[in-house]
Amino acid sequence: MLKLRKTEIMEITAKERFQKKLNELQNSNHYFRIIRKPVYAIGMMWFRFEEGIVRNKKRFSIAIVTLMTATIYSSFSFPIFASEDEIVECKTNEMRQQTVNSQIINSEVYADMITIQDDSDDFLNTINKIQEVADISTEKAEEDKKNHEEQDYSDYQFSPEDWRYILVNKQHSIPEGYEENIKFGQIVTGRGVMLFDERVVDDLTAMIEAAGEDGVVLEIQSPYRDFTYQRWLFNRKISIYMSQGLSYIEAYQLSSQAVTIPNASEHQIGLSLDILTDNYFNLNEGFAYTVAGRWLAANSYRYGFILRYPKGKEDITCIEYEPWHFRYVGVEAATVIMKNGITLEEFWEEYL
Repeated sequence: MLKLRKTEIMEITAKERFQKKLNELQNSNHYFRIIRKPVYAIGMMWFRFEEGIVRNKKRFSIAIVTLMTATIYSSFSFPIFASEDEIVECKTNEMRQQTVNSQIINSEVYADMITIQDDSDDFLNTINKIQEVADISTEKAEEDKKNHEEQDYSDYQFSPEDWRYILVNKQHSIPEGYEENIKFGQIVTGRGVMLFDERVVDDLTAMIEAAGEDGVVLEIQSPYRDFTYQRWLFNRKISIYMSQGLSYIEAYQLSSQAVTIPNASEHQIGLSLDILTDNYFNLNEGFAYTVAGRWLAANSYRYGFILRYPKGKEDITCIEYEPWHFRYVGVEAATVIMKNGITLEEFWEEYL
């Protein structure tokens, strides 16, 4: 109680000194009278705020500690705090979102995906085309499997310093200054000019042309994104989830499984892209059942690209299954990753 009284006396003295100073300025400067009242009001607000802090410092301390604990608990917000056990927790939230996505894979949605009527000749022709491409892909996959068994992969030498293998995810942010040093190359599409790391352009162009020769149209989406645009996409996703009644922490965690957090997105390094096709423009699991989706799953590795977020690996990537998202790692690494059915994270653990 004695300490509290001393504090109150000090605060009263400070107020009196403040008021005395205002009076002196008012007497010495005629123009100061104009702003005396606003200055006085601001001063009194400050003293009340200071008094509130002193009297409620324990409450403020508890509130700050609680906020810091909640923030650190959300390991997706600050990957540096994430442990291996915490990363596994993303699977729980992933299942909630995946339940919704999995509902689109059924016969009715598959028919809608083609965007034509079941009883039309176009529909039958499209189905036949899908089956034809699927058969070709299956034959190539079987041939590749045989070649893989005969291939001596010990000949491949991988270095963690190789730019093609840079690991970017929620636990490995983009190195400082990396984006500023990217040399961009361009691909002109029907949607405009697309920017990529210039070292990727030749292989990407070759893949698009090879698909075209097989009658498959690849539509390039979402090439390089800068930090500002990635942040906008991420914040928009959070707003959508919060509008559905989720808390900020819940919205943040779910958003991080659908839109990569800023500075942890491969789009920002110019090595990743989203791919759709001319008759399917939805970023969902249905793309895997299109002609383009099947072709990419069987052939993208030939040009150095991998399916970055495969199905069944969500507990490793902490990103939901995205059959449209491909990442460039070079032909050698892509071949090894496909042969072993692993992710880029697992590739780092086993080969780098």
